[in-house]
Amino acid sequence: MQYDSIERKKASTFEVEVYECEIHLKFRLIEEKGVFEGHDQLLEALIDAFAYGTDEYMEPVQVEVTAQEVSELHASPQMRRRLIRLRNSGDMA
Repeated sequence: MQYDSIERKKASTFEVEVYECEIHLKFRLIEEKGVFEGHDQLLEALIDAFAYGTDEYMEPVQVEVTAQEVSELHASPQMRRRLIRLRNSGDMA
């Protein structure tokens, strides 16, 4: 089985960093009435609809995506511990 993925250059050292990402999506969607009443599944349903792509039931109005590397000091303690584990891991090379 093959998966579409971003190819990463093989390097002798594996580098990981912390990124702050921001996504603004605005789109119009034709959907069954009442689907968006429950807040639990609202975000999941909207992301699924957007990920499916533009069709006759969904049209994007505005899409903005930014990602920038930030100091690991901005990350939570849990994320910093995960970053340390990744950097110390032997399987990542």
